[in-house]
Amino acid sequence: MAKTYVYKRDHVNTDEIIPARYLNTDDAAELATHCLEDLDPEFVNKVQPGDVIVAGDDFGCGSSREHAVWAIQGAKVGAVVAHSFARIFYRNCINNGFYPIELPGAVDKIHDGDEVEVDYKLGVIHNKTQNKDIPFKALPDFALEIINHGGLLEHIKKQ
Repeated sequence: MAKTYVYKRDHVNTDEIIPARYLNTDDAAELATHCLEDLDPEFVNKVQPGDVIVAGDDFGCGSSREHAVWAIQGAKVGAVVAHSFARIFYRNCINNGFYPIELPGAVDKIHDGDEVEVDYKLGVIHNKTQNKDIPFKALPDFALEIINHGGLLEHIKKQ
């Protein structure tokens, strides 16, 4: 079971996900210690492995840094659910083995602190707190395969 952290705003940018002052490393564990620091200073003290970030439109906008995905992965976040994603961030997620979930109206359908389980293959978020299933458009099989292999480079090695 995962807990949700809902940020009811649009345009959460990559500098808010991982501030530029920490880009001197590519170590996901180190980046994780600063994940969402400027948006929610207590996030890293609250988040548990598998927890879910929920946000509005255009999540991950700004620079195309992969560090933003690495920080989220390093914090062991299970998923990011957003109304929409900046395209480069979205592709960086897949290329780094992280599943971005696009769900129009996400911040209206999932509340802060809800307990959820995500079925990536079927495209359903089981919201245990609200006792309802929330469908989302699952990624196509080729993208799911890249994610399951741990990212694009690992996927290519297995081909």
